[in-house]
Amino acid sequence: MFSNLTYDFNWHSVYEYKQKFIDGFFMTIIISFFALILSFIIGLFFAYAQNSKLIFLRFFARFYIEIIRGTPLLVQILIFFYVFANNLGFENRYIVGVVILAIFSGAYVCEIIRAAIESIELEQYETSLSLGMSNYQMYKYIIFPQAFKRMLPSLTGQFASIIKDSSLLSIISISEFTMNAQEVNAYTYSTLESYIPLAIGYLILTYPISYYTKSLEKNIK
Repeated sequence: MFSNLTYDFNWHSVYEYKQKFIDGFFMTIIISFFALILSFIIGLFFAYAQNSKLIFLRFFARFYIEIIRGTPLLVQILIFFYVFANNLGFENRYIVGVVILAIFSGAYVCEIIRAAIESIELEQYETSLSLGMSNYQMYKYIIFPQAFKRMLPSLTGQFASIIKDSSLLSIISISEFTMNAQEVNAYTYSTLESYIPLAIGYLILTYPISYYTKSLEKNIK
């Protein structure tokens, strides 16, 4: 199909901007890594909040999850950046981008954690309580270690999703992989030559994660 295109590839002009691809590639990794860590903290909090004795916390957790999961990430980025971040005086786009990604991903991580905890057999809870453990001890030493093993494949897969979702941060001019590819395209007018390396770069990032996720799933089974 590519051979049938009436398109003259100009790889030389794009190669001159190879450093922009490299910089964007590593910036995407950095943003995704910190977003994953922060999203795990957010997800852990809201997983706890969903089962809290406080009605307000339970309502707030469900409201957060439904709003985040029910609206497009692109809209969330625009609202969080131009409405909340600007009014609160946050000027660092990279920090704001990490927080936005983490808030979005946190809703999915929350459900991953909740499902993993609820998958633990009832006998585990009963045995822990019969041994005189407090709720804190039960979750720390018995429930959470088992749940973490079960949630790890899904968390790993979520990391791949964060990497791909980070491409939308280009809309707020964050110089990640996609934004840099768009700039190279603007400089060289070489659309395919700019976006084919972009696709390959994302594949290089996400395929090992997907492969590792499948390995984890097999080991748990």
